[in-house]
Amino acid sequence: MISGARLRLARQARGFSQQQLAGMAGVSRQAVSAVESGQSDPSLRVALALASALGMTVDELFGVEGAVQTVTARLIDAGRPGEAGDPPSAPPARPAPSALPARPAPSAPPASPAPAASGERVTLASIGESFVALPLAGQTASRAGFLPAGGLIVGAPQRPAAQAVTVQPIGPPRPTLVAAGCDPALPLLSEPLGLLDPPIAFSWWPCASREALRLAAAGLVHVAGVHLLGRSGDYNAGPAAELLACGGEVIGFSAWREGLVLRPETASRVSGIADVVRSGLRLVNREPGAEARSVLDRELASAGVDGEDVPGYDTIATGHLQVADAVATGLADAGVASEPAALAYRLAFLPLARERFDLVIPAQRAAAREVQALTKVLSSRWLLDQLGSLPGYDATCCGQHVATLA
Repeated sequence: MISGARLRLARQARGFSQQQLAGMAGVSRQAVSAVESGQSDPSLRVALALASALGMTVDELFGVEGAVQTVTARLIDAGRPGEAGDPPSAPPARPAPSALPARPAPSAPPASPAPAASGERVTLASIGESFVALPLAGQTASRAGFLPAGGLIVGAPQRPAAQAVTVQPIGPPRPTLVAAGCDPALPLLSEPLGLLDPPIAFSWWPCASREALRLAAAGLVHVAGVHLLGRSGDYNAGPAAELLACGGEVIGFSAWREGLVLRPETASRVSGIADVVRSGLRLVNREPGAEARSVLDRELASAGVDGEDVPGYDTIATGHLQVADAVATGLADAGVASEPAALAYRLAFLPLARERFDLVIPAQRAAAREVQALTKVLSSRWLLDQLGSLPGYDATCCGQHVATLA
């Protein structure tokens, strides 16, 4: 890595703008910009001043590149993306389902996912005074292509989840907002966060709402994205207060309709979940802790149907788009997902509920610069226009304060 790029990464990792670093080092902003862009090499005085301001030696900042020191990080376990810390509220939790199979469904449960291994790629981010590592495996590995890694695991970690691991960073760790939740629109935050000075990176851990709150309570993410129906009929604030004992803030992000997703040729004979059961259609389900699963269970209970008697109830798709994909490709005939997911796959949609997706910020993360950056970009015109351009999304609540959790 050339010295200019190393200076830029070291500055961004500490959250400084060029102007801030220049003021700390007693040099001009133009001098910092020239060094970072490779237009000039720093004099000894400037090199000493910049290194001192960044808490580094001149050799570390401008010398021959050496190995970056390893860090200890808490690992978010890719082997249990849908396991929640608390059981769904109603109806009662059912036995743990198997992974999504091709037809027919196998009777034996799937093997447990392999543990993280030495050399596995991870996203590395600091939360509070510690680091977290998010494995780049399975659906977290790509967005139609491989994502850049922040580091590599060194040595074989031991389970259980969220264990301490040693990570070899690939370059200096950058300020990174870590969000968990199931809304596939969350990655839209990456663009406006990256345009800030200094820029903030973004990492998304896709999971069910209750799992997102569990990760937030454990200090493994900055923000949890949730859409959960509370006992009083409200969305998110009640369930978040129950699962997040430390308190926090609830900020609006989007709203949509949740319902049955069907192929167009099937939709003509389906007016509700009873027709799905009567026609012998195969379901695809969501993981425990997902609100879509709760919606399905409520509909089945209203129709007097035991989910265990419905083909495909014990299958899992871990996200709205994954449910739509399973239906579109014929692995299933019906499932519960958001309307935007159905429209994205040009599928038929039968609405069952209107839901609000909010961002829950734990109280101890509210002052973090990553969270402050989030609150800034939630009102950006670019983000609102992007959310508004997605069919089925309602972005009028984006950035609005919903509730304070005591």
